[in-house]
Amino acid sequence: MDYLWAGMLLIGILYGAFNGNIVAVSEAALSSAGEAISLCITTAGVLTLWTGLMEIAQTSGIIKSATRIIQPLIFFIFPHIPKNHPAIQHISLNFIANFLGLNWGATPAGLKAMEELANLEKERGNPAYLKDDPGFPRVASNEMCDFLIINISSLQLIPISIIAYRQQYGSVQPTSVIGPAIAATFINTVAAIIFCKCMRKHP
Repeated sequence: MDYLWAGMLLIGILYGAFNGNIVAVSEAALSSAGEAISLCITTAGVLTLWTGLMEIAQTSGIIKSATRIIQPLIFFIFPHIPKNHPAIQHISLNFIANFLGLNWGATPAGLKAMEELANLEKERGNPAYLKDDPGFPRVASNEMCDFLIINISSLQLIPISIIAYRQQYGSVQPTSVIGPAIAATFINTVAAIIFCKCMRKHP
C-alpha cells in the first residue's frame, strides 16, 4: 500500500511538471494538507466527546446493564464460549462501541477479545496455541472468525465518523445519513450472522 500511494503521488507530480502545472500541484498539496489537519481535529473532537460519554456510561453501570441485555445475542452467536469466560465481556463491549459508532473506541475491546479467544483455545488444549513462540504457526478458531466477520459488519445506531466527515465538508444535514446507515449495517450484520451459522454447519 505504501508503494501504491508513493507511486500515485510521484506520477501526479511528474504529470503536473511535464504539463506546466507544477504550481497548481503544489497549491493543491498544501491545501489538502491543511484540510487533512482540519478534518483530524474535527474527528478527534467528536471521538473525544463520545469516548468520554462511553467512560461515563461504563462508570455509571450503563455499559454493564447493556452488556447483560445483549448477552443472549452473544451466546446465540458464540454458543461454544463458556458463559463466564472473560471473552464475553470484551466482545459485548466491542459490539456496544460499534453500535454507538465508536469504531476507534471499539478497537481496544476487539483486540482484548481476540486475546481472550486465544486464551480459550489454550484452555481447550489446541496445540496451535500452546507454544509461546511468536513465530509458531497458528490458525484462527471458529469463534475468532465469527467475531471478525460480525465485527466488520458493524451494526451502527449513530455513524459518528460519517457525520463528522459530512459536517466538515459543509453538509446541510450531516445527520441525514443515520437512517440509511442503520438499514445498511443491520442488513450487513444479519447477513454476517447467517453466514457464520451456515459455515459452522458446513465446515
